[in-house]
Amino acid sequence: MKITQATIFPLSIPLIEPIKMAKEVIVDAKTVLLCLTDEEGRQGWGEASVAPLMTGETLESLLASVKYLVEKARAIEWGDPKDFSKLFDAILYGNPSAKSCLEMALLDLYTQKNSIALWKYLRSFVVGVASPEVAEIPLLRMLGGSLEKEIADAKLFREAGFKHWKIKIGSLSVEEDLRRVKVLSDLLEGDVISVDANGAMSLEGAIQFCTSKQACKLSFAEQLINADSAMADFVLLKQQSPIPIGLDESIHGTDEIEEFVKAKALDGASLKLIKTGGVMAACKSAQTLRANNLKLNLACKVAETSLAGAATASIGFAIGDVPWGFSMSNQYLRFDICDRPLTATRGHLDVAQLGSIGVGITPNLDRVKDAVAQGCPIIQY
Repeated sequence: MKITQATIFPLSIPLIEPIKMAKEVIVDAKTVLLCLTDEEGRQGWGEASVAPLMTGETLESLLASVKYLVEKARAIEWGDPKDFSKLFDAILYGNPSAKSCLEMALLDLYTQKNSIALWKYLRSFVVGVASPEVAEIPLLRMLGGSLEKEIADAKLFREAGFKHWKIKIGSLSVEEDLRRVKVLSDLLEGDVISVDANGAMSLEGAIQFCTSKQACKLSFAEQLINADSAMADFVLLKQQSPIPIGLDESIHGTDEIEEFVKAKALDGASLKLIKTGGVMAACKSAQTLRANNLKLNLACKVAETSLAGAATASIGFAIGDVPWGFSMSNQYLRFDICDRPLTATRGHLDVAQLGSIGVGITPNLDRVKDAVAQGCPIIQY
């Protein structure tokens, strides 16, 4: 499989409303789309979002890395996807977001060529899938804004069928966050309720939070302390916390999962393609979590389009179980780049929304062009 043409689109899509996280406020989604054409005229699409505080990427740096990879990739004969990662590493060190973008487009081409859906291809080498049936994936909904708005949104989306929730914490005092969490946990009792501090808490604050009775109804707490914290801090938090501990920024692949498993410092993890370096590595990481009886959350960065959403969801459909839910972030975009965006059905995503071959989403080129970031050119080879 050879690449005969490549087009790179730097995008900026406004959110429906700003999303306040512990260390930043996001008002628009900056993401890079890549379209590859093979020697038989098929088009494969890939996407990766910027995440300065998670991967260190800005739109400009991600664009430059994708451009560099694509220039080298055009000379390569692409065969077995299991070999893609080694080929990427031979071209460029690090840069998992850019590699994820290229891998997604190549996987789209490969699975189209072989007339198979990406999720089915992934399932072919997933060990221990309990049922041949394809279960719906529960979608996770973020809550934010004033407490009044969070309460109103929780009621609205719960009525629509959502049962998985994420409450952003860390920008307020521990006491203020606990008050919010208590109100929302009482309102949503019985659902899968989580909090996420994006590493903004001190160890002392995290332990205070987790041991408070106000937080006792939480299903898990995600990345309370900084990813650069000493392993001893993660171990102590896990030992002290009656709430299951999930990690996000600390986990980039199987090596970190195995390190934290050995230290007995986590109960589960959030996997993003831009952290692992792509779908294949994320799928392997998901299997490592399951093999160690740990929980899985799949997530897109705020906010990726239906394209990255479909690729990420393919892992969930392949694995068959996403107990901590799927953070499908196109639901926060003011508009998507395809004609039929992925949508929630009673708080879940079903596999029927994906196409029968490839990643399962084909962007509308006119919509893509309308979303090109101001001052950033479309790059074509």
